[in-house]
Amino acid sequence: MKKIWIWSLVAALAGFLFGFDTVVISGADKQLQELWQTSDAFHGSIVMAMALWGTVVGAILGGIPTNTYGRRNTLIGIGILYLVSALGSSLAGDPVVFAIFRFLGGLGVGASTIAAPAYVSEIAPPDKRGKLVSLYQFNIVFGILIAFLSNYLLRDFGSQPWRWMIGAEVVPALIYLILVFFIPKSPRWLYSKGRVEEAKKVLKFILPNSTDLEITLKKLEKQAEVEEVNENIFMKKYRFPLMLAFFIAFFNQLSGINAFLYYAPRIFESAGLGESTALLSSIGVGVVNLIFTLFGVFLIDRMGRKKLMLIGSIGYIISLSLVAMAFLQNWGGMWVPIFLFLFIASHAIGQGAVIWVFISEIFPNKLRASGQAFGSSTHWILAAIIPSLVPLLFSTIGPGYVFAFFAFMMVLQLIFVIFMMPETKGRSLEDIGLNFSKNNNNSKIIELNSTK
Repeated sequence: MKKIWIWSLVAALAGFLFGFDTVVISGADKQLQELWQTSDAFHGSIVMAMALWGTVVGAILGGIPTNTYGRRNTLIGIGILYLVSALGSSLAGDPVVFAIFRFLGGLGVGASTIAAPAYVSEIAPPDKRGKLVSLYQFNIVFGILIAFLSNYLLRDFGSQPWRWMIGAEVVPALIYLILVFFIPKSPRWLYSKGRVEEAKKVLKFILPNSTDLEITLKKLEKQAEVEEVNENIFMKKYRFPLMLAFFIAFFNQLSGINAFLYYAPRIFESAGLGESTALLSSIGVGVVNLIFTLFGVFLIDRMGRKKLMLIGSIGYIISLSLVAMAFLQNWGGMWVPIFLFLFIASHAIGQGAVIWVFISEIFPNKLRASGQAFGSSTHWILAAIIPSLVPLLFSTIGPGYVFAFFAFMMVLQLIFVIFMMPETKGRSLEDIGLNFSKNNNNSKIIELNSTK
């Protein structure tokens, strides 16, 4: 079990770079706009959002190398993209070159949301899968915290502090790239490629008990038997998991989480805090995110995915409504940071802890990377569109109405969780995959929802 934890942690370090890369730009936000004198529209949609557009492409296409070359080899490629992006963007001399290198980093982020959760879910025992895959999310929020902290510490470093902020990513990218060469290939990917003996060797590490090993191999055989030759995730029998992947990703971004993380210092300044205090409050966001993600990691295999989503949805509705009221009623002071801390706590224990675990569980082994790619693409297309509109929306209709809209969307998420989302905790990947393969009527929704 110790080796499984180590392999999972190494793969999950892709999440650390995801979190760091996504949020480090927030510290450079206003510096870059002042340096290159770009309009709000250009700054929001090109300079700030180009990494997210790269993430969209990485999420759409990431399933191809993940399926073809394997989860581990794709994780190696992701490490190279992070390293090149950090170096190039920190040395950029104009906004176009900066955006190109940020785009490369985005490719790594998008592909990592497919390869890393798929890899960890395929090496994890069923009763530990939620916790182990959640290490990816934990590393995301740890990366976010470190990015906020390094931005604060480097805020006055050198004549152009933003270069040091962006360039700091080189160190963790290099460490990750070295470590990922030492993890094994996914046994379920090996099995899906007909490399049964190689798959057995890795499975023996994961399942030292011979009985468990034989049961798993039989389930893999059985799943292979019900799979058709040219299956894809858009076939009728996979309509339900496809809808689940779409809605959980859709609501994740319609909470406004990425818009908030990208523009946290700017949002705090809009609430009346000074620039230095706004950066410091951003560190508070990172700390709260980390603490409540730890709660989510601890609870996900105990309470299950659905209960955490219920808790998170209710927390979203309360916190976002309060943030909207604070801006609309000009409450000012420290009320907005307090409400936003509640918002980030709700996200961390709910959507943050669940999304990558859940999407990695609901598709059969052969289609897991394609299913992950669909869910991730939905997530990142919205994550590119919404933050790119934030500077314009804040300057036109104001932050109060923006946060009110996010609160309304979370009411819809609560309805989705109550009436549609099944529970998957404690079930083997093969059992879940077979359940969706056998039939495509409403009985499977009832069956899964009644489990556990």
